Amino acid sequence: MSSRSTKSSVKARPAPASNNFPKLHNAMWPGLVGKGSPGAEPAIDLDTMLDLTARAEVGGVRFDGVDLFLYNPHVDIDLDDDGIKRLADKIRSKGFVVGSVVAPVWFEGSAMGDETKRAHWVTAVRKACRIAKRLRELGVRPHGVVRIDSAASVTDWDKDPRGNTKLIAKTFREGGKVAKDAGERLAAEGEICWGGMHSWKYMLRTLEETGMPKVVGFQADMAHTLLYTLGYNAPEHRIVPKNFHWEPGAFHAAMKKMTDALRPWTTDFHVAQNDATVKGSGDHEKTGKHCPVNDVQGKLSVVRDAGYWLRDGQGKVTRKTRHICWDGCMFPNDMLKKQETWNNILAAMIQVREHHGWRE
Repeated sequence: MSSRSTKSSVKARPAPASNNFPKLHNAMWPGLVGKGSPGAEPAIDLDTMLDLTARAEVGGVRFDGVDLFLYNPHVDIDLDDDGIKRLADKIRSKGFVVGSVVAPVWFEGSAMGDETKRAHWVTAVRKACRIAKRLRELGVRPHGVVRIDSAASVTDWDKDPRGNTKLIAKTFREGGKVAKDAGERLAAEGEICWGGMHSWKYMLRTLEETGMPKVVGFQADMAHTLLYTLGYNAPEHRIVPKNFHWEPGAFHAAMKKMTDALRPWTTDFHVAQNDATVKGSGDHEKTGKHCPVNDVQGKLSVVRDAGYWLRDGQGKVTRKTRHICWDGCMFPNDMLKKQETWNNILAAMIQVREHHGWRE
């Protein structure tokens, strides 16, 4: 991988299609995350998000599928079997499959909470695994994981780091047993706002303490994991120098150190862009901001830097993830509704697959 620049300049253009894996998915939750609350923009319904995704095309290549947020108004976590079948039929009618699904663990639960909150957390995982399994049985979900997080604040976690990590891991193990029984896997998203997951080292410790590598793994999101190298919410685990100014050598060394540690646990991957700024929102502590794929302020060279996750330490394509997903949380609605936005994203995804994919 070249380290000449950390900037991305992807534009929508025809691209070769020699590789057909990993499959290219779009996340549906940008229509929900940060939307619908007082003072926020309204949520964008699932049908609209599906249509925008279906209309994206670059050089004759389209998205292969979508990843879902199992939460209203998109997908009710208590959806009955008939509802799941209607959902499967709707997605299939667009020419898509389903990949990974997000369990809404944080609304009533917490992996670090009291007995009641931990029980709610496990219940959310159980319900998500039920929907995920049923979509598999209906033939519309050939691959993917159930995404989780600790649903605990960094401030609360910091009151007892050792004890709270053990408690989170205990809850993750309970969820892992549920997932295993359903034939599913869980993936914990690396996000700096969640306690016990807010640095690359704390994330690694939580996964190791959980001790279920075949069932409970890691979801790497390029926007969020970039902030791991900068030590936001955990300055003791900053990898780049304090006077870092995006020098290519220091950037490469930091990314290599982080990905070498977390890549063995990685079972799900989000392509994304980030401008290295953070903000707080509601109950979230400092968290990262996703940017348009070709944002001039973006610090990642999206296509190149995806290779840190999709290739091993010797530069060989790992083939561990059967699909990759674009994540653009908290984009404004006018940006989400522009077809150009999705064509640019799809162009980048195609290039990621051409550089780091394979053919079957």
